[in-house]
Amino acid sequence: MTRDGAPGGAGPVGGALPAARTRPLPAGAARLGPAGVLGRWQERNAAATLPHCLTALETSGALDNLRRLLDPADPERHDGPYRGFNFADSDVHKTLEAVAWESARAGAPRHEEEVRRVVDLLRRAQAPSGYLDSHVLGAPAGSGGAPSAAPYADLRWGHELYVLGHLVQAGIARARATGQDDLLDVAMAWADDVVSRLADGEELVCGHPEVESAFVELYRETGDPAYREAARRMLDLRGHGRLGSGPFEPAYHQDATPVRAADEVAGHAVRQLYLLAGVVDLYLETGEDALLAAAARQWDDAHGRRTYVTGGMGSRHKDESFGDPYELPPDRAYAESCAGVASVLWDWRMLLATGEARYADSLEHALLNVVAAATSTDGTAFFYSNPLQVRTGHDGTDEYQASGRRGWFACACCPPNLARLVASLHTMVATRDAEDGALAVHLYGDADLDVAPEAGLGAGEGVRVQVRTGYPWDGDVHLTADEPSPVPLALRLPGWADPARTRLEVDGETVDAATALDARGYLRVGAGARRVRLSLPMEPRALAAHPHVDAARGCVALARGPVVHCLEQVDHPGVVLEDVTLDLAAGLEVGPPDDALGVGATLLGAGRATPSAGLALYRTVDGDAASDDARGTVELQVRAVPYAVWGNRGEGPMRVWVPAAASARPGDRGRSGR
Repeated sequence: MTRDGAPGGAGPVGGALPAARTRPLPAGAARLGPAGVLGRWQERNAAATLPHCLTALETSGALDNLRRLLDPADPERHDGPYRGFNFADSDVHKTLEAVAWESARAGAPRHEEEVRRVVDLLRRAQAPSGYLDSHVLGAPAGSGGAPSAAPYADLRWGHELYVLGHLVQAGIARARATGQDDLLDVAMAWADDVVSRLADGEELVCGHPEVESAFVELYRETGDPAYREAARRMLDLRGHGRLGSGPFEPAYHQDATPVRAADEVAGHAVRQLYLLAGVVDLYLETGEDALLAAAARQWDDAHGRRTYVTGGMGSRHKDESFGDPYELPPDRAYAESCAGVASVLWDWRMLLATGEARYADSLEHALLNVVAAATSTDGTAFFYSNPLQVRTGHDGTDEYQASGRRGWFACACCPPNLARLVASLHTMVATRDAEDGALAVHLYGDADLDVAPEAGLGAGEGVRVQVRTGYPWDGDVHLTADEPSPVPLALRLPGWADPARTRLEVDGETVDAATALDARGYLRVGAGARRVRLSLPMEPRALAAHPHVDAARGCVALARGPVVHCLEQVDHPGVVLEDVTLDLAAGLEVGPPDDALGVGATLLGAGRATPSAGLALYRTVDGDAASDDARGTVELQVRAVPYAVWGNRGEGPMRVWVPAAASARPGDRGRSGR
């Protein structure tokens, strides 16, 4: 974007990205249609979630906290107590960002009158220095927690730079979407103060990473290298214990290991994931190999040893952390919704940096499972944590409503975070290869792609491509160009799809998928194609966990395509869900759609329930306990629904990992364990 008030056309990650292997399309170049899963999600977000978030900014006190900073003579001034957590301002900023990306998607400003009022409020509340944190500037002692004595006096817990990061991203989004610089001007006034302090030698490093990505993006937006160097400085300051410890250790704040030396993910999951997104953002601008190498090592650790089968991250409630390797208890999963969002943001940047399909696989997997599950089917209620099991008799009092969504939270980070991600989903559908200009399609859904000519990539003309598919319920993906494509095409082959059982047709001719598969996991189609059909194998699969995931021993998780399923009590009346076992030998079938849940398929299998009522908590068994397990066994049909829609038919027991009555090793079909 230029600073002349004209929209720049970029999405959340914009600019030249000199170190990228594949680059985003302009924000308006991809449009998701309402007939597809992703497009319907965006429509629901626009119609229900965004208005809900805007209303909650008033009812939660987030806007009143800012009004407390106004001049006493200002008629809008609020004199009540500070409400919420000390980072409540970030709820405002994330909501403004979400509205901006929805405006870009819709092609016209949305909620403009409300946005202008909030931007004007921020401008009037801002200190002369540019500083703008309502908790530090206006919270009296004893209201909402003791405030800092002065700005940046409590970097460990203050969240000030985290709040600034979200303000910067909101300002950039509004400028790119609408051409309005009003919010960006507010954000830059504060950002410039921080840049100046860093340049003067102040060691400003936030206990909650996020500002690092924002400052890199501000560099992309303005071209001013001071912002990029400020991000580098903050990353360099990390990992040396500057933030201190207590009640949690430095790893919680991402301050235990220098960024370039880290081999494992650790500490608070959201903070770790936001930090890694910032690390890759800086790599995309500088090409510093040590940054990408560290991010890749940690990605391998996170996805190889510490990620739930639903894509959720974070095993512990106490410190919202990753936990030990393979510590993935389903009923105690924290898997915060914000961690799901942050993992998508990290995956997206890793995909841009490398062009490798495994990062798009992970992005899609988290998106269609843990992230999708976080919002109710009506778009107005949310999960904070995302467990993989809710037990019979659950008392409903555990941390963060494990069995029921809520409309808002005292710590309301998740709802507006989900809203801003969903509003920008279309920007992740496809990219252009930095070397040969190939149009790479990463997310399959009904979409229209308008690929403009790009200098230096051998594409003298643009091309329009329609993508039509019932994915993820149907494995057929059809791409139709309005004329022979002047650029090659690259279609992601998901890691769960066996190339030998994948069908690829180009202009009516069958192409061997294994031969067309490149080293990065994409099926390559040369320039000149007009019609491409990709048919992916969509048989149901039973997944087993690594043996060290003790809580899932003897169990399987059911999946079809990228979608993980679960069992809910409501589909199995008359039995206790924990008594149900699945008979893998009987096979799995694709069940009918469920219009009430908005899913295009369910899964059906054979199972049995053996009543456990009356058994002692612990009992002696011999070498053959089968007779003990046969008491009163009943046969039943097991119905599994996508995890993304669980909990929408009332609260009750649910489980992803199901005991298997017949042992079977899941086949190694495809290139991924999921």
